[in-house]
Amino acid sequence: MTGPGPDAALLALHYQNDVLHADGRIRVGLAQDSTDRDRVIARAGALLAGARSQGLPIVHVRVAFRADYADLVANCAIFKAVAASGAVVEGTWGSRFLAGLEPDVQSRREVVVTHTRISAFQGTPLAELLRGWGIVRVLVAGVATHSVVEGTVRHASDLGFRVMVAADACASAAQAMHDASLANMRLIAEVGDVATALAWAAQSDLETT
Repeated sequence: MTGPGPDAALLALHYQNDVLHADGRIRVGLAQDSTDRDRVIARAGALLAGARSQGLPIVHVRVAFRADYADLVANCAIFKAVAASGAVVEGTWGSRFLAGLEPDVQSRREVVVTHTRISAFQGTPLAELLRGWGIVRVLVAGVATHSVVEGTVRHASDLGFRVMVAADACASAAQAMHDASLANMRLIAEVGDVATALAWAAQSDLETT
């Protein structure tokens, strides 16, 4: 992306087959029999479409590991579970983006960042990428709310970015956990639905201060 542009960008987190598809192996965001799946996917699609219509830069953040998981630090329950399930192995169906939520590979405003921890910023060039684009505000959504979303939102806030969470394009397998995570994030970010989040992104930094 070159020249002056928006001061806000969308971080779309873990919209991958193993996370969102009914046959996926990761269940912390959506249970296998979740009745909420279609709604969350539809709201994620609306968020991506809205960001594109506004010309916002979009960073599609994916989690993926080597087949032998040599790059996975299994120091906590969530990563031990990933390794045990065989999920999000690089190059497999599970690690790919869900159909309809994948990046537009023809667009210069869309990039993919791969990570191996909770926060999308940890061990990646994401912060430098955003600052190079002149981004001061980030719109965040993804799955699971209490994991990659909250972890990334906290990290973004600590780095000095202003943050908005599109809550209805996020999910946790347990609704109570989703709600609690949103309540926690309200201390460090704005929280709204997709329409509210896109309206926030369409304003300038001075207008949202």
